[in-house]
Amino acid sequence: MTATASAQTMLAGFGNYHATEAVAGALPVGQNAPQRAPFGLYAEQFSATAFTAPRAENRRAWLYRLRPTASHKPFQSYERSSVLRSGLFSEATPTPNRLRWSPLDIPKGAVDFVDGLTTYARNGDVSAGAGCGVHLYAATVSMVDRAFFSADGELLIVPQQGALHIVTEMGVMDVAPLQIAVVPRGIRMRIELTSGPARGYVCENYGALLRLPELGPIGSNGLANPRDFETPVAAFEDIERPYEVVQKFQGRLWSSILDHSPFDVVAWHGNVAPYRYDLDRFNTINTVSFDHPDPSIFTVLTSPSDTSGTANIDFVIFPPRWMVAEHTFRPPWFHRNVMSEFMGLIYGSYDAKAGGFAPGGASLHNCMSGHGPDAPSYDRAVSADLAPHKIEGTMAFMFESRYPFRPTAWSLETPLLQPDYDECWRGFRKAQIPDKRGP
Repeated sequence: MTATASAQTMLAGFGNYHATEAVAGALPVGQNAPQRAPFGLYAEQFSATAFTAPRAENRRAWLYRLRPTASHKPFQSYERSSVLRSGLFSEATPTPNRLRWSPLDIPKGAVDFVDGLTTYARNGDVSAGAGCGVHLYAATVSMVDRAFFSADGELLIVPQQGALHIVTEMGVMDVAPLQIAVVPRGIRMRIELTSGPARGYVCENYGALLRLPELGPIGSNGLANPRDFETPVAAFEDIERPYEVVQKFQGRLWSSILDHSPFDVVAWHGNVAPYRYDLDRFNTINTVSFDHPDPSIFTVLTSPSDTSGTANIDFVIFPPRWMVAEHTFRPPWFHRNVMSEFMGLIYGSYDAKAGGFAPGGASLHNCMSGHGPDAPSYDRAVSADLAPHKIEGTMAFMFESRYPFRPTAWSLETPLLQPDYDECWRGFRKAQIPDKRGP
C-alpha cells in the first residue's frame, strides 16, 4: 500500500524546515519522541550533521515509521561485480593529462541503477569526509524489491537520458533530464525508469553538505533561487516480502535482506530531506559590457571546505544565455586553474568544443592542466560578428573541486576514453610579433 498526505506532492524551498504526514495524525505534536508515538509508529532521528553542529549548520529530521531501521540482519559483502569506487581505492596513478570519454554505453541486458553505476574518478578521503566521487550510470530496468543508499556521501544525480522515478524514505520525486536530484547520505532510495533506458551522472559528495552559494555583490537574488527547490511530501509502503538493501560503505558495497519494504516512513519533520531542482529555472548572471566573468557565476550548489572561497565541490552549469560582451573573446578563455574540473554534457554542444564532446560524455582537466577552446572554436570566436546573440540548445555542467581527481583503472582502460583528445589543441598559429629589435 502506498499513501500520501494530500494532492500536494512537493514542498517548496531550499533547506526549509518541513513537517509532512501521509496519514492524518501520524506526526506527533509538541515533542519528537513521545512515550507512545501515534499508531504505534517508531520515532527515529536522522542526523545529516553532528548533534553539536551550530544551529545554522545543523541538519536533522525525525521520521515516524512502521519499523525501526535498526531491525535488519548483518550486511554481507555485495556478491555482484561492481565498478563503483571511492577515494579508498588506489588502482591507478593520478595523471595530469587531459582526458575525455565518449558517452557510456546503454547495457544490452537488464541492468538497474545500482548495477549500472560506474566510477570515473574520485578525490579526497571518504573516511575523512573530504572530496567526492564521480560516477556515471546507465540502466535499462527499474530497481525491484531493492533499495540503495550511500553511507559515504550525499548523492547529486544529474539525468542525461531517460526520466527517473525516485522513491525515498521521505517521499517520491520524478526527475527528468534538465532536472537534478539530491539524496542525503544514508537515505534509502529505489530508482525506477519511466521512459526507457536511462543514463546520467552522479556526484557523491563526501564533504560538507551541498548548499546555495553566497551571492556577495550580486545582492539578494539570482542564480538558483531557494523557492525553486522542491522536497517531497511523506509517502510510505506497507509491503511484507523479501527486500534487498544495498549500501555503499567506505567505498565498497554491502547487502542485507529485510522481510519488508524499507520505505515505511508515515510522517516526518526536519530540515534535511531529498530534493530536486529544475535547471531551466537558473537565473543566469553575465556581463553587459566587456570580458566575461569567471564560471563561478554559474554555480548552482556548493560544498564548502575549510578554506574560505575554495570549494570541496561546486556544481556549475553552462545554460542557454545571452552573449553581449563588446570587443571580447566570448567562449571560455584558455586557463590553468588550482581547481580540478570534471565536465559532463546533458544535451546540445559546448561552445568551447567544436566536436568530440557528446551528450552523455565526460572530460577531466585536473589542476594546472592548460585547457580552453579547441582550434576551430577559437578561429570562429576571433572572427565572429560580435552582435548580441543567444546561446541556445545546450546544457553542460561541471563538478569542480579543490582536490585533484584520480581516475579509476576502468576509466583509463575503457575504449570510451578518447586517445586523441590532445589533438583538439593542435593547429594554433603562432602569434606574429613585429621585429622591433633594431635601433
